[in-house]
Amino acid sequence: MAPGGPAAMLPASEAAKIYQTNYIRNSRAIGVLWAIFTILFAIVNVVCFIQPYWIGDGVDTPQAGYFGLFHYCIGNGLSRDFLCQGSFTEFGSIPSGAFKAASFFVGTSMVLVLSSIGCFALFFFCSTLTVYKICGWMQLGSGVCLVLGCMIYPDGWDSEEVRRLCGEQTSKYTLGACSVRWAYILAIMGILDAFILSFLAFVLGNRQDGLMAEKLLAESKEGGNA
Repeated sequence: MAPGGPAAMLPASEAAKIYQTNYIRNSRAIGVLWAIFTILFAIVNVVCFIQPYWIGDGVDTPQAGYFGLFHYCIGNGLSRDFLCQGSFTEFGSIPSGAFKAASFFVGTSMVLVLSSIGCFALFFFCSTLTVYKICGWMQLGSGVCLVLGCMIYPDGWDSEEVRRLCGEQTSKYTLGACSVRWAYILAIMGILDAFILSFLAFVLGNRQDGLMAEKLLAESKEGGNA
């Protein structure tokens, strides 16, 4: 018989077991990558929330300075020293209602993605399918909150403090002489990351669901043959 002939073919049961083994191995490898990128996204989210570099001075600004979600620093025009104000724990110190709302949504996004990392411990106690779906919904919620934060933030650019830094031409969704800084750009990139991670979590969860269905079908066939 030739090596590729019918006799050389594996029985259906053995071929199914090999396929199932490769299926599980590939799913675990993708799951590890998903977990790593979830941790990286959480780091990005924390950095965007904390760092005050969402917008900042430009070449033609009256003075130097920069703004974050809730913390901002503006120079006094006489020296290189900055007067910094604003704290998330003191909500009243945030210069704009839009900045307060953006801080809330980006902070919620950060809490959700950190909570999804905490849910990794559930892999030891719950089914893989359940954990993937819980994390997927959390990551989806994190992405939605990040979208809302990034969309609402420019609505506060007409505040007195921003106009003092960026010039009188500044208004809602118009930065005047200032420019967008790296933390804002990073937050926008984080939105795409959040939606990709949530999509991947749902895909992995559905693959686990399919694998469980195949196991139950195989067990029922074996029981019927017995």
